Amino acid sequence: MRLLLVEDSPRLIELVGETMRDAGWRLDAVSTLQDAEAAIAAREHDLVLLDLGLPDGDGLDLIKRIRQEHPGLPVLIITARGSVDERIIGLDAGADDYLVKPFHHRELLSRCRAMLRRNPHAIQPVLEAGALRYDPATADLTCAGATVSLPPRERSLIEILMREVGRVVPKRRLETALSEYGQEISSNALELAVSRVRKRLLPLESGVQIETVRGIGYLLRTAS
Repeated sequence: MRLLLVEDSPRLIELVGETMRDAGWRLDAVSTLQDAEAAIAAREHDLVLLDLGLPDGDGLDLIKRIRQEHPGLPVLIITARGSVDERIIGLDAGADDYLVKPFHHRELLSRCRAMLRRNPHAIQPVLEAGALRYDPATADLTCAGATVSLPPRERSLIEILMREVGRVVPKRRLETALSEYGQEISSNALELAVSRVRKRLLPLESGVQIETVRGIGYLLRTAS
């Protein structure tokens, strides 16, 4: 899952980023309407988290444009505007849900999960490879039923490789997928993530291994 956060508070960006990454979701964060439009055009997102009071305009204008150009993209407003009239205006503008600041991170996650369940385009099947099982909706990775703990970046990496099991995934594609908007990861960071996943899977009877295809990328292969 990849979410877009449109928010001009550095502290809230940090907190929401930690929450979403801990949940196993990738998060792009921007602070202006202009950057939000560029991010939406550059990548596919499953959900937009949108503040209304932004430096270059009102988030309601972005919602209207999203409804015109990306009608199936869910939008959750997160704002300090908490009156009934303001909520009605936001929902009538096209938002799918409305959350008033300050909010608890658990409620934010719950609302995001509920919105993604209602969006048929965001529903993704459980992935299986060897004894590994990954649920994109919950970011739960298990091996023969036992939980496998991985940091957010490594969880995203194994998810991508499991989606392409038996096929080579180019390094550049992995670097792009694991990056956040405006913050590209390096080849060294990707290699480190691959190494950490290999070490985590090594003592497990997972029935899979990550192979390096030199000069091209990586391949998740199941035991024959």
